[in-house]
Amino acid sequence: MTELPLLFQTGGDTLLGILHETGEPKPTKGVLIVVGGPQYRVGSHRQFVLLARFLAARGIPVLRFDYRGMGDASGTQRDFEQIDADVAAALAAFHAAVPSLRGMVLWGLCDAASAALLTAWRQPTVKGLILLNPWVRTEQGLARAYLKHYYLRRLIDRDFWKNVFGGRVNPLASLRSLTRAAAAAISGSKADLAPPTERKESCLAEQSSLTRPTTRPQHDLSPLPIRMAEGWKRFDGPILVILSGDDLTAAEFRDTALKAPTWRGLLAEPRVTLKELPDANHTFSTGVWRDQIAEWTAEWVDRLP
Repeated sequence: MTELPLLFQTGGDTLLGILHETGEPKPTKGVLIVVGGPQYRVGSHRQFVLLARFLAARGIPVLRFDYRGMGDASGTQRDFEQIDADVAAALAAFHAAVPSLRGMVLWGLCDAASAALLTAWRQPTVKGLILLNPWVRTEQGLARAYLKHYYLRRLIDRDFWKNVFGGRVNPLASLRSLTRAAAAAISGSKADLAPPTERKESCLAEQSSLTRPTTRPQHDLSPLPIRMAEGWKRFDGPILVILSGDDLTAAEFRDTALKAPTWRGLLAEPRVTLKELPDANHTFSTGVWRDQIAEWTAEWVDRLP
């Protein structure tokens, strides 16, 4: 196995990637790791490096790269909703370096998973998506996740009540925080999960048939969960979703995917594989969790046609 630097261009800027070759004569499937921000191609606790080396040892070439404004890439820093051109340039560089590839998989954690959903349907070389703890953040969605997965746990937590009666926790402050979260959740319970008024009719038609539109709205001001659901519908390849059990981002995605009208039925599609690690945190920070993620990734990619 060999690790080689790749320099490629987009928008007049230079991006840097690290290509993990496999030693196989003509690999046909590869994984492009899209980095969540703000960080660079190594990943938290070297997660992306370790994943890439694991996959390369299993015969799957990998490219991990810095998009513009991050790490060793030039240009102005941008957020995950503005990296379409960077991903397209990385895919082209990956294919040029490994011309035997017939299909590529986008792998993303947190807002990188969101970016993958927003852009994959426009990239014909992308044949699969691996999405870990996708970011669907709205103020109301976060408030609901706090209510369900944080405050309810505290109410039945013996240590919390010991701290209250021991004077180590201010119950009035906790109550005010709970009240604010409840108000935010209630005020936005429908607004953040429904399309804008002028798009409601067409979106409801899409929901009922789960069709995949072939064109992108010219001026889409929808909330992020709506746009991600539409990206999911437009992309017609297989999807692997991996969720942590001890993570509010994963909890918010889980709640949105199960309850939001635009997400109805998407996780249950036959092309979707759902994996969960009940005790894992957001970045799968232990060796056991990272190894499990790597194994699931390799097995899933190996099964792709």
